[in-house]
Amino acid sequence: MMSAPPSRRRLLRIGEVARRFRVTPQLVRHYCILGLVRETSRSPAGYRLFDDRAVECIDLIRRLNRSGYSLGAIKETFLRGRTANAGG
Repeated sequence: MMSAPPSRRRLLRIGEVARRFRVTPQLVRHYCILGLVRETSRSPAGYRLFDDRAVECIDLIRRLNRSGYSLGAIKETFLRGRTANAGG
């Protein structure tokens, strides 16, 4: 199954993402500030927008954190993964 082109994907605003995970928009923003997740783009009104990949990343962060991993440990793991992927 092919993914939709970027212009046709459904982007969620920060409040929609927060509701999906039963967290506050401030927590989602905190994840962005820490570098754990990247917003996909911004709306004309300045709202952070997130695609499916970013939402999946937030889901993973939430599951790891509930399993006892600190946000620092999660960030370190993510950074190692990004470095490994960039190298090859």
